[in-house]
Amino acid sequence: MVTNTPTVTPCKYTVYLGPVINPKTSTHFDALPNGLIIVDSRGNIVCLRENLPRGPGLQDALAQIGLPDGTYTLVKLEPGEFIMPGLIDTHIHACQLPNLGLGGDYGLLEWLKIYTYPAERKFSEIDYAARIYPEIVKRIINSGTTTSCYYGTLHLEATKLLADIVRKKGQRAFVGKCNMDRNCPSDYIEPSAKVSRETTELLVTHIQNLPQSSAGEPLVHPVITPRFAISCTEELLTSLGEYAKANPHLAIQTHISENQQEIKKTLELFPDCTSYAGVYDKYNLLRRNTILAHGVYLTDEEMKLIAQKGAGVSHCPASNFYLGSGMARARKLLEHGVKVGLGTDVSGGNSPSLLYAIQMASNTSKMVAILPNEGGKKFDAAMLLYLATLGGAEVCCLRDRIGSFEQGKAFDALLVNVRDDSGNPAVWGHDLAEGEIPEKKVLKEWLERFFFCGDDRNIRQVIVQGSVIGGRGFRG
Repeated sequence: MVTNTPTVTPCKYTVYLGPVINPKTSTHFDALPNGLIIVDSRGNIVCLRENLPRGPGLQDALAQIGLPDGTYTLVKLEPGEFIMPGLIDTHIHACQLPNLGLGGDYGLLEWLKIYTYPAERKFSEIDYAARIYPEIVKRIINSGTTTSCYYGTLHLEATKLLADIVRKKGQRAFVGKCNMDRNCPSDYIEPSAKVSRETTELLVTHIQNLPQSSAGEPLVHPVITPRFAISCTEELLTSLGEYAKANPHLAIQTHISENQQEIKKTLELFPDCTSYAGVYDKYNLLRRNTILAHGVYLTDEEMKLIAQKGAGVSHCPASNFYLGSGMARARKLLEHGVKVGLGTDVSGGNSPSLLYAIQMASNTSKMVAILPNEGGKKFDAAMLLYLATLGGAEVCCLRDRIGSFEQGKAFDALLVNVRDDSGNPAVWGHDLAEGEIPEKKVLKEWLERFFFCGDDRNIRQVIVQGSVIGGRGFRG
């Protein structure tokens, strides 16, 4: 059900009128054919209502709840459009976008050596980073991603620039500089654990000093980013763990159990640990605001440990298929009480669009479901919507701010167009007459069409904290 509407004080509001999709749990979402969302000047949601009168009666109805004419801007959705929460990408390497589509015939460790490290090394040139990063962030935003968990390179200045660009463009994000002081190429490795820690602290300070959002809170957050256990000495992991312990509010992101060869190498490097998850736990890097990418081969005991620590997993099915890593058991993670969101894992994943990750998550669930002892239940639209929105918000420890439309939350949203005039040949448009309200069943079908056939052509606006920052209708 929708929330009760409080009385609002006269000031400038934006009122969105039209169909609304709003996730509630992993098994249910509200489809409101005649919805209305009021957003205040700070970009926060005042209330969500449904079934207010259309036409002349709307002005009177708004006045009755405290919005007299002249205090708001009305955004009336066109027929064949709906609003949903913005997509949350819990794992993406911004620096790897220029490498999309390369190296798919290699496994993870070979792919890193042959394609990824050479591509990331280019960001040592700040002019290159200044030329590339703005276009990268623009493409990701226009794909419908309102929140990204970004990995930069090991370069401090380039990663500071990435954070600056993300903030300037108005996207919500976590930005981290990779920590990597062993098992990397000689021309792409940090000189010591000490330097790695120091540059991490400098990046954290830089990001914390970026301008706050219109709601008076950070829009871009720093995140401690040990690349993966293989690339970090025990000295570095110890130092990062101490820094994390002294700063419990700082998020942590890294990789875990993506590839069998990677797992074997990790356990060889840390012989006193019995599991990959145990490595991070040993160094105090496993906690409620830790984001673990992949988790393809996590054991039941590791899942229990991750759940106990309150950490989350970024399910990256596109990457796991593209690099032949395997199929993560996302439903089993959820059953163990682990928080789960979706990640594109560009450029292990071969698309910056979380819509493609949604499609691959669906396919993965179907394949896992037919395996013995896996429950036999594939993901439906409610689960996919949850993973891409509320689930991702939980993984980022931002559920109280984003992931759904609720009173007091930030208005991070997509305005989606499933009409024929979107230009997407895969979406068979459902054009309605002016003023016609879709049935609830039809609105749910629109969501499915968008998930399985949609792309950036179907995204008219990308909205973060109440401000339009991208989409086909954006002219910024």
